[in-house]
Amino acid sequence: MSQVPAATRALRVLRFLASQPGPVPVDRVARACDLPRSSAYHLLGAMAEEGFVVHLPEDRSVGLGVAAFEVGSGYARSEPLARIARRPIADLADATGRSAQLAVLHGRDVLYVVQERAPGRPPLVTGVGVRLPAQVTASGRAILAALPAAQVRALFPAADAFVTREGHGPSGPAELRTLLAETRQRGHAVEHEEVTAGQASVAAAVLDHTGHPVAAVAVTGPVEEDPTQDVAATVRAAALLTSRVGGGARPTRPGP
Repeated sequence: MSQVPAATRALRVLRFLASQPGPVPVDRVARACDLPRSSAYHLLGAMAEEGFVVHLPEDRSVGLGVAAFEVGSGYARSEPLARIARRPIADLADATGRSAQLAVLHGRDVLYVVQERAPGRPPLVTGVGVRLPAQVTASGRAILAALPAAQVRALFPAADAFVTREGHGPSGPAELRTLLAETRQRGHAVEHEEVTAGQASVAAAVLDHTGHPVAAVAVTGPVEEDPTQDVAATVRAAALLTSRVGGGARPTRPGP
């Protein structure tokens, strides 16, 4: 044990929760992390107050909270991911003739970290460094659809967690559940003039070795050209980046 045992235990809990496909009972956390039951409750309570853990009383379980996702997406936004993504994103733009982007989840938003604009295409609102509500964008929907249901509920527990863009996008948990179920069934995410009038996007998630979505690849183009014809190229680019970050097969997630 280190000289800061509480920090060591908290990090051990985070690592364990990150390895699980969804929330788990507190007793299981205590056993896996070699913690007395009472200590586990106190530690998890403190972590919940800081947003790193979320308590789901209806399931009598705990899972990673929004703060943990923010830390994880902070890593995902680091230069290594952007560096390995630049060439595949550029190749995707060349192959499709559409603008291509890489985005990561940041709280309830997506943050765009790489963009390649196809020649002759107008600039998009989704430039590098731009944040948009995740549930409105194709990139955000691709990431959310690959998350465990309980984590989506933790991010969007009620209607007041939803920010629409000019009236577009789901406005509550039920609408989001339906949208993400359709996304999983389709195998990719779409948005049609919900971010920018006259533009539509398709996206696919990039997964790490645990099956957790660390980013999403998307292409955007005029609605009259129907970007869904480029789904296969987008999915291939996401699969390539998945392999480069050490990810494996795309998991099947239960609906939120």
